[in-house]
Amino acid sequence: MVESPLPAIVSAPLTASRPKILAALLALCAVWGYSWIAMKIGLRHAHPFDFAAHRLVLGALLLFGLVAATGRRLTLPDYRTVAMLGLVQVGAFVLLSQYALLVAGPGKTAVLTYTMPFWMLLFAAMMLGERLRGAQWVAVAVAFAGLVLIVSPWKLTSLEGSVLAVASGATWALAAVLSKKWPVKDADLLTITAWQLVFGAIPFVVLSLAHDHGDTAWTGEYAMALGYSTVFATAAGWALWTFVLANAPAGMAGINALGVPVFAVTASWLQLGERPTPSEFAGMALIGIALAFLAWLGLARAKAAPREGGS
Repeated sequence: MVESPLPAIVSAPLTASRPKILAALLALCAVWGYSWIAMKIGLRHAHPFDFAAHRLVLGALLLFGLVAATGRRLTLPDYRTVAMLGLVQVGAFVLLSQYALLVAGPGKTAVLTYTMPFWMLLFAAMMLGERLRGAQWVAVAVAFAGLVLIVSPWKLTSLEGSVLAVASGATWALAAVLSKKWPVKDADLLTITAWQLVFGAIPFVVLSLAHDHGDTAWTGEYAMALGYSTVFATAAGWALWTFVLANAPAGMAGINALGVPVFAVTASWLQLGERPTPSEFAGMALIGIALAFLAWLGLARAKAAPREGGS
């Protein structure tokens, strides 16, 4: 998940019907949103190192199977860059987000993680020279206010999980900017993702074997959580994401990220009874407004680009 809804996008023609694209976006929001609940449940039965190793290895195998079944190329022209992205985007991101789930609710963790576009603006300015414009600064300020309300630094009991979740979002953003700075050319998106999972899984496999911790409780509940995390959140989720990217402008595809925390918060409330506090509700609303505004700015620039090019 490295695409962002923020950069200016030149509109591309749709090759699939709009209802199919919208249905794929809705399914993707639901799949990735509920994945936070599945991870929270999975961590009841397994150490974070074990759960990460299980889902990443199985996810990689599923994606390689999908790549082979669809006739895509299994090899890459540049393994070094993909290895670096896998260690940052997969390894570091999964580690931080799963530890955040151990000490915080999945709804709150998902919202803070999906501040990735906010952090991406800052990293892009530092590493790619993409400067913020006037209206973007307003959105950044609103998002920061929302972060303060959700993190609630005056409540020390919530600080650890919030910091871990924010750090996972920042790590994801860093990987997104690095992928733009050093793009992997002449390679299919699914193939790149499969190899990223492989490289990201390596440190977890090593840690799982070397670190002294309890054994995984292979219960039915754990099997269901692991199965969802690998089959749906990884394989099916990336298949939907690839379909959307192939058939819609990237700006429209990126907006799907805004719906994921909504599903996560709702599912966490309904299934786990983790009702957000009033300040967390307010913070989520502010972040949602800020991210929606940033996405709207990206779409507005996309619509203006063809007119400017034809003038």
